[in-house]
Amino acid sequence: MNQKTVRLAKMGMLVAVSIVLVYFVHFPIFPAVAFLEYDPADIPILMGTFAFGPLAGILLTVVTSVVQGVTVSAASGVYGIIMHIIATSVFVLVAGIIYKKNKTKKGAVISLICGIFAMVIVMIGANMVITPLFMGVPAQVVWDLMPFIAGFNAIKAGINGFVTFLLYKRISGFLHGDTVSKAA
Repeated sequence: MNQKTVRLAKMGMLVAVSIVLVYFVHFPIFPAVAFLEYDPADIPILMGTFAFGPLAGILLTVVTSVVQGVTVSAASGVYGIIMHIIATSVFVLVAGIIYKKNKTKKGAVISLICGIFAMVIVMIGANMVITPLFMGVPAQVVWDLMPFIAGFNAIKAGINGFVTFLLYKRISGFLHGDTVSKAA
């Protein structure tokens, strides 16, 4: 089988796993802002980023965000799609670039920590600009919620980064290997 076809099939599988994870696992981290729900959708996206590179991670992010936004998370609409694309794209771009240059355990830890920090910082700005537009609330209201928003992004990205770190090497052989043609 063609390597590009195998890679595309594996990326499609990662998108499907992300969607299934969101369907089954989603809950608020802070009851005061219950609309900010944790979900593990970024774990397969991060694994795809580590396996296939940062641009593949962004592609996985966009496809997952759109599919998720019109199916299992349709209530958040375009706003949810945009915010997921921004948050996860920043995370996978930073983590993917760093990991691509240093594919070691230490490199993975550094890349994930940098990705988490980048996501939190970018989402502070994104929430200050985009949330008032879509939610029709004053920027001051968003700013007052910023400790919850920043905390939510740090916790969500931290959990997903940690789980990715624990699982990636266990499945990297499948993602990197041509297991489809070997099985045929």
